Amino acid sequence: MDAMDASNEFGLENWHDFEVGSRREVIALLRAIAEKNQLIRVLVQGENDVCVTTILQVDADGGKLILDRSINAEQNGRIVQARRVSFETSLDKIRILFATDQVRDTIFGNGPALELDLPPAMVRLQRREFYRMNTPVSNPLRVTIPILDEHGGGSVVLPLSDISCGGVCVFDNKFVLGNTIGKNYENCRIDLPEIGMVSTTLQVRNSIDMTLLNNKANRRLGCQFLDMSRASAAAVQRYITRLERERNARIAGLG
Repeated sequence: MDAMDASNEFGLENWHDFEVGSRREVIALLRAIAEKNQLIRVLVQGENDVCVTTILQVDADGGKLILDRSINAEQNGRIVQARRVSFETSLDKIRILFATDQVRDTIFGNGPALELDLPPAMVRLQRREFYRMNTPVSNPLRVTIPILDEHGGGSVVLPLSDISCGGVCVFDNKFVLGNTIGKNYENCRIDLPEIGMVSTTLQVRNSIDMTLLNNKANRRLGCQFLDMSRASAAAVQRYITRLERERNARIAGLG
């Protein structure tokens, strides 16, 4: 299992341009992620299964990575039995992906944990278009997506979880779009506050079904921008820059 498997799981191209294959660099990245207590998303292939974990230990001498377990016992079982598990996290605004073909149960600090071999390689996405900004929770960004006549026609308005210069993450809580990878939705419109409306084709690149804390089902679709004009792309960049400034102001206690 190599970095390519993880990058393909997340629908990325040219993954080799961003591969970190040095064992020393891989260990350094994992230790930095652990020190900052960064959350790691765990995806189980074939299950549309996702949970969040953290690194408990980077055992360089033993060649092992120890992770916290999911709070869901059944999910832990699926993770251990899976033939492929992918991981996604971030470090200093850089998206990091890796994968394994085996996760094992173990004991760490007198408690149960998960163990895998140190990944031989990781994907580190430094290009800005892969840097995703979470959209405001209080006033969610929304996308209007036209529905083809054969599927009932009209349009649906759905909230966005995050946005980047390369695409958006759509919460399809109504399960109206389907989850066909590669499907295109044309003439989608996103109203960027204080900036204006942008139009683009959205192509579904990945899909994850989730159960929220209130036990309601939800679907998260990762979509790539296609055929976006330069003006619309520039508007998206301006919006992301504004979100960054607002976030930094809050962190500095000025917002």
